[in-house]
Amino acid sequence: MHIKSFRVENFRRLKNVRVDLDKETTVFVGANNSGKTSATHVFQRFLDPKIRFQIYDFTADCWEVFNRFDPVIDNPETDLPKIYFDLWFEVDDDNVHRVVDLLPGLDWNGEPVGVRMVYAPRDPSSLVTNYQEARRENNLPEEKSDAGYKPWPKNVTDYLSKRLTNEYETKYYVLDARQCDGDLVPNPGYEPFYLGSSSSGAGSIVSALIKVDFLNAQRHLTDAESHGRAENLSRRLSKYYQRNLQKFEADLDALSAIANSESALNEHFAQAFDSILKSIEHLGYPGTTNPGLVVRASFNVQNILSTSARVHYALPTVNGDPLLGSSPVLPDQYNGLGFKNLIYMAVEILDFHHAWEDMEGQRPPVHLIMIEEPEAHLHAQLQQVFIRRVFELLPEAKPGFHTQLVITTHSSHILYESSFQPIRYFCREKGNDSLHCSEVKNLSLFYHGEEEVTRDFLQQYLKLTHCDLFFADAAVLVEGNVERLLLPLIIERSFPDLKKCHLTILEVGGAFAHKFQELLEFLEITTLVITDLDSVTLPQSTDAEEKDPERSTACMTTAPAAVTSNETLKHWFPKLTSIDELLDLPDSEKVVKHGGVGDGGIRVAFQTRRPTIWGADTAELAGRTLEEAFALENLAWTQAKPRIISLGIRSSSRMTLQDLHEAIYRRVRNLDKTKFVLGLIAEQDTTWKAPRYIIDGLEWLRDRLLPLPAVIPTPSLEVGVDA
Repeated sequence: MHIKSFRVENFRRLKNVRVDLDKETTVFVGANNSGKTSATHVFQRFLDPKIRFQIYDFTADCWEVFNRFDPVIDNPETDLPKIYFDLWFEVDDDNVHRVVDLLPGLDWNGEPVGVRMVYAPRDPSSLVTNYQEARRENNLPEEKSDAGYKPWPKNVTDYLSKRLTNEYETKYYVLDARQCDGDLVPNPGYEPFYLGSSSSGAGSIVSALIKVDFLNAQRHLTDAESHGRAENLSRRLSKYYQRNLQKFEADLDALSAIANSESALNEHFAQAFDSILKSIEHLGYPGTTNPGLVVRASFNVQNILSTSARVHYALPTVNGDPLLGSSPVLPDQYNGLGFKNLIYMAVEILDFHHAWEDMEGQRPPVHLIMIEEPEAHLHAQLQQVFIRRVFELLPEAKPGFHTQLVITTHSSHILYESSFQPIRYFCREKGNDSLHCSEVKNLSLFYHGEEEVTRDFLQQYLKLTHCDLFFADAAVLVEGNVERLLLPLIIERSFPDLKKCHLTILEVGGAFAHKFQELLEFLEITTLVITDLDSVTLPQSTDAEEKDPERSTACMTTAPAAVTSNETLKHWFPKLTSIDELLDLPDSEKVVKHGGVGDGGIRVAFQTRRPTIWGADTAELAGRTLEEAFALENLAWTQAKPRIISLGIRSSSRMTLQDLHEAIYRRVRNLDKTKFVLGLIAEQDTTWKAPRYIIDGLEWLRDRLLPLPAVIPTPSLEVGVDA
């Protein structure tokens, strides 16, 4: 039995989303403020009775509904906002008896079992009465009605900011998958069966099925011995020992013997912690050069009952035995934060598991462990080891019981260690009216829907480059190394506002950019593709084999009947081959439209015709590549700096514009492109101009990400004083 999916409505950024969970490990990724934390906190709010809802847990547009609510006109039963949390389980034969209360009927035939939790008014009519009474009690005298101060409650939102837990509670319903659509959304008019409310004890039905534990990011771990939030690793191991491991049995008569012989207690600790230390070895610690982990006794005889285990680090030795004390041993604060965090997380996860196993009464069959940003303090290799081996930490589950892990991360090293299948991508909804809402993309659907060759290429590319595609506001796909190095400089000089955004630049080449098409369109990431025209001529023959593109020859863009060899332009967008047609294409037709409609979120940028002047000659010319386009855009500048830029042509002053263009084309064919771009960067000259097609593309990107006025939509911060 395991959680198949959950759906959330009206909770923080999650206006209406469904999240599918992998049977073992699910990875939540996305840019900051995209809803990942909301998706984990919703479990806390509904399943942990000690954590209460606040008015701020409602989606922002719900506050407006609360503010507009008129007790005289509106119906409190239907018009007051509610938070919905639908939880769906896949149930095996060993656990059918556990979900009898949630089965929709005797004709149930193995469909997903669902329970709906709704945070709703306890008694809508009573809420309105209480609100109106509070208004009357705190109403200002008529002679002071125009005062700037307005007493509480100014509106329903203000009232619920103090009375929410009194007026709202969680209500529970049975969901019938046969009364829902393919996405498990209840059909219109369907009324789920009411089980009861939290005050009536109906929540015990859910708590009997699932236990949820949270492992927060260990940013507070510190090497210092005493800080306000410092968590001592030794103290955590001591708690684990007290809860889970066999205690060292001794009576008061044995205290003197213990004080005289620590070796007995050390041997006991070695046996007691043997299983957990071996489990940690699965995570790659200790390595060949790292100190081993040893638990040693630390106590005083006068206070023996309050002593606890202490972690020490035994330095590598050839013949020494750390337990016998012949090897140098250091206290726990002398090891690095990375390994300390790794050990801490391993102990916490195992502690969660043992606490679940040892629960009194009926043990829930599903154990969900949510791990927040495990990359804190871990270097890249440890991050990769952790995500590969974390599930192996857990003992093998007994029949009828199952553990699922949910990991939220901002680390590309963790993300790309797995396939696309467990990834759930959280992104901000597009549109001016949905700045505070998110949607969730299930990458397992992309995994099964994409061709195997393309899918494997994308997974391998993203893994090797460790790019931050899933954490970016926008992606820029570039042709090669020159564009990748030059683009940040162009942005800094001409588009400083874009530096406020998180852009990821992927060097994919014209031959491979189109392989990202399906992934980018699936994720709906705003994308700019900067590529080259790559003009070529085909052999002049009526024989189809003679016209094979593989036998084409590079040519200038002005050559008659020139076509492009660029796979992106031919097969992705705009699906044209003629150079003349590409050069005549208006900018409005360079945007990929979703389903053929809308303004689109992907734009392609390639060389365009630009007015070029050389002496008395003037012409509209287009470069074949970035370097050629740069030379034509800065013709006088490049000829004045031949040594630095390597685009200067000897005797160029005596050439016509056409001859100079041909000479530059030939020079670029044999140009050391890395030397060109590094020389351009090192020159630190602000007089050259970026090629116009790149400027046009970046202008489009800026307008997409930073609509006027140029600001990034982020939640405002208010500083207030609570009396």
